Amino acid sequence: MSLRIFNTLSRGVEPFLPLDPGHVRMYVCGMTVYDLCHLGHARSMLAFDVVQRWLKASGYRVTYVRNVTDIEDKIIARAVKNGETIKQLTDRMIEALHQDADALGIERPTHEPRATDYVPQMLDIVRQLEDKGLAYRSPNGDVNYAVRKFAGYGKLSGKSLDDLRAGERVAVDDGKQDPLDFVLWKSAKADEPAEAKWDSPYGMGRPGWHIECSAMSCETLGESFDIHGGGADLQFPHHENEIAQSEGATGQPLARFWMHNGFVRVDNEKMSKSLGNFFTIREVLEKYDAETVRFFVLRAHYRSALNYSDAHLDDARSALKRLYTALAAVKAEMPASIDWKQPFAARFKAAMDEDFGTPEAVAVLFDLATEVNRTRDAALAGVLRALGGVLGLLQQDPQSYLQAGGTGDGLDEAAIADQIAARAAAKASKNFAEADRIRQELLAQGIVLKDGPAGTTWERT
Repeated sequence: MSLRIFNTLSRGVEPFLPLDPGHVRMYVCGMTVYDLCHLGHARSMLAFDVVQRWLKASGYRVTYVRNVTDIEDKIIARAVKNGETIKQLTDRMIEALHQDADALGIERPTHEPRATDYVPQMLDIVRQLEDKGLAYRSPNGDVNYAVRKFAGYGKLSGKSLDDLRAGERVAVDDGKQDPLDFVLWKSAKADEPAEAKWDSPYGMGRPGWHIECSAMSCETLGESFDIHGGGADLQFPHHENEIAQSEGATGQPLARFWMHNGFVRVDNEKMSKSLGNFFTIREVLEKYDAETVRFFVLRAHYRSALNYSDAHLDDARSALKRLYTALAAVKAEMPASIDWKQPFAARFKAAMDEDFGTPEAVAVLFDLATEVNRTRDAALAGVLRALGGVLGLLQQDPQSYLQAGGTGDGLDEAAIADQIAARAAAKASKNFAEADRIRQELLAQGIVLKDGPAGTTWERT
């Protein structure tokens, strides 16, 4: 079975083959770096981290580009409010982004372009669009895109110009010939910092948000590439406008496959900074270990909504512990490479080849863990660990994972060892009531004791 991907552009699952045999080029819209990343951002980064991991596991060379938007209205406003330069703010937030992504086991993209480094390329696209009659200069100094002059507008989102005409009842923004038009180049405002202004044939100004990704994707991956990704909220208008800009300028399809991950929801509302219902990655990691958070996200399909709650994360940790418990019971013999004909590996591959089906792939891991528990087969344990590694899971020492985190953090290992020794002494003297008391006391503090042939081990609940 070959890889199939749901393509937002066609609204269906299609067989995937890259434009260049053996080489996948993928662009994903990254963060606007004016604040710390929240769990919704983590969901998008994790979704496409798994995509690029599976593409590599499938034998492809992958050029993965995830941009950084480091010039935008919110960034300017935040920098002014903080009394710092735009670069000081964005450098700080990019470093925080990297720390958060690294904690979640998200591999760095091949390239991470910053918008401010690509302003000349943006201006070149604006010039091409103006030459083709798809852009016009406004009296206020802006340069806008003439949406109605691009025949394919709406093909990604499924929105027709008729659907969008409700906007015509709203007053046209300054300088726009049509309310559907969007800005390519913003004229500089007197009260904006000097570092937010660039010289151009249109006067001092800065790029609009949509033109940034058109320029960065074309410069790093070429005029046409394989996969363009991002959150579902970017499908319209951002990605629709990218298509209009890039294809209007080059006459070539921008991306063959368009992928969009679902929202993270809190109380049935999308998690977002504008709604104020968000949890930063750092806040979540104060309560839960990073692998539990990663596992929580990957248990859901990337296109589905993901409901955030402490109960769901608690359940994810309990489930992940079941996998580590299977690995803790037997020393895994890691295979040099995964044999995809092995029955469990074949099922895992079939799941991932069907639009990166992580829920089904995770189900295979649990079936495999059950078999490891039954057989104590070191080779099967190695397969479990290797398949988990494809998803960025199960790479920690099992006993260390089981003894970290959880609700028993108040007791250190030395104190727990002392209690286990006291319990062993009580059992040796046949004081079983005292031994049971120690077990129950530790359990009340979140420490579970497990007796086995090699002695007593423990883990946190």
